[in-house]
Amino acid sequence: MLIKTYGGAIQGVDATTITIEVNAGGISAAGQSYYNLVGLPDNAVKEGFHRIEAALANCGYKIPRLKMTINLAPADIRKEGSAYDLSIAMGILASTKQIDGSHTEDYMIMGELSLDGSVRPLKGVLPLAIHARKMGLKGFIVPEQNAREAAIVNDIDVFGVKNLQEAIAILTNDQPIAPTVVDTREEFSYNQNESLYDFADVKGQNNIKRAMEIAAAGGHNVILIGPPGAGKTMLAKRMPTILPPLTLHEALETTKIHSVAGRLSANTSLIHQRPFRTPHHTISDVALVGGGSYPMPGEISLAHNGVLFLDELPEFKRTVLEVMRQPLEEKRVTISRAKISVDYPASFMLIASMNPCPCGYYNHPTKECVCGAGQVKRYLNKISGPLLDRIDLHVEVTPVSFDELTDHSVELEKSDSIRERVINARNIQKERYADSKQVHSNALLPSNRVKEVCEINQAGQMLLKTAIKKLKLSARAYDRILKVSRTIADLADSKEIKTEHLAEAIQFRSLDREGWIG
Repeated sequence: MLIKTYGGAIQGVDATTITIEVNAGGISAAGQSYYNLVGLPDNAVKEGFHRIEAALANCGYKIPRLKMTINLAPADIRKEGSAYDLSIAMGILASTKQIDGSHTEDYMIMGELSLDGSVRPLKGVLPLAIHARKMGLKGFIVPEQNAREAAIVNDIDVFGVKNLQEAIAILTNDQPIAPTVVDTREEFSYNQNESLYDFADVKGQNNIKRAMEIAAAGGHNVILIGPPGAGKTMLAKRMPTILPPLTLHEALETTKIHSVAGRLSANTSLIHQRPFRTPHHTISDVALVGGGSYPMPGEISLAHNGVLFLDELPEFKRTVLEVMRQPLEEKRVTISRAKISVDYPASFMLIASMNPCPCGYYNHPTKECVCGAGQVKRYLNKISGPLLDRIDLHVEVTPVSFDELTDHSVELEKSDSIRERVINARNIQKERYADSKQVHSNALLPSNRVKEVCEINQAGQMLLKTAIKKLKLSARAYDRILKVSRTIADLADSKEIKTEHLAEAIQFRSLDREGWIG
């Protein structure tokens, strides 16, 4: 008897349909295998048959010694992992007439079986649920731990099951369990604005806070340069608190990536806050951008719609930093293999920090640097020009004085009030770039539109010309200065870019200055 059930395979951050066809009939000859598993399965899928056999036996069912062909279609897509155990088990039971198989094609069924028949959680359930809805299926049967994640998809019944018996009960309508229901909008708004960090915790550093506000308002990348203990990491960790809250679309998009990577905790549905990823400097290039034998998202994709913080930037391997250049420009990364090519979104804000020299105390007001000029230059040269070109704001961070640390008389501005100004500036940009699908902030403005959007008057032209000449700024700084000045004007709710906006933007190009190291 031929029975079909449905599963899914993840490709990038989307899913594709996998049809599990089970055909049982005829008695196998002595010494011959009584089953054949075809359709390009990997070892984890092949080993699944032994898990299925034990699980069925421990739940009171059996696999008759009939000739059995199990096909995972389409056959040109490689099937990976243990997620097909439950759907294959349902197909075997229905094809051998141990359960009623009239409703197996109404559901997508996914789950790894334990030997006692319990069901283990999976990766990538959210894109699978979205695909099941597109297929027009009646429901989606998943492990109980993944039910809330899948249930944020509307217009499809999601059943979280603990074991094999519960899955059978749903298919046969014998004491079926109730579908999991999640109010997506309520779930999205829950804890959206809660954070452990606040800019009010940072004493002094008003000029650095201003730079972070500008970066958040325009989506600009930032590099913080300063000695150890100056507050670079502390400031970076607070960047998500002043970025605009995630929209529901962004939250779903971000959750899909974390779901595929298996980074969602049990019973989690939606990611409420913007991601903040801090990879260690020993990270490999594959772990950063994604890839592997079976491609998976990397840190830059896990930071999508959020912040990627690279602490001590020169300590990262040169090859690791260079593979970021294209994703920083295109806001996505393509992983290509011989038989497959997948795209992962990677629209993130880069915040990097570094010491000004190997010992960390170059230009320190009280401590003397022990590095020679050659050492400092070699240290700074670890960061390539093309990568530096993609960082809009270069911010010099100086240590906070004792008086500033102990002054409790000044009420420091909270992240919420800074966020309001950032949101207002982003709304201005949203209206300005309403005709473009690719551009939604000043940082994404292509070169061919800079002249149109960042128009400056004669006085501004003279100021910029003087700055480039006197400070010996590189040519690549020109567009960056204009984009940052446009953001500063948006924060001031000014339609025109004034000379004071340009002057403030110019000061954020420290590393472009010739002779910056003295």
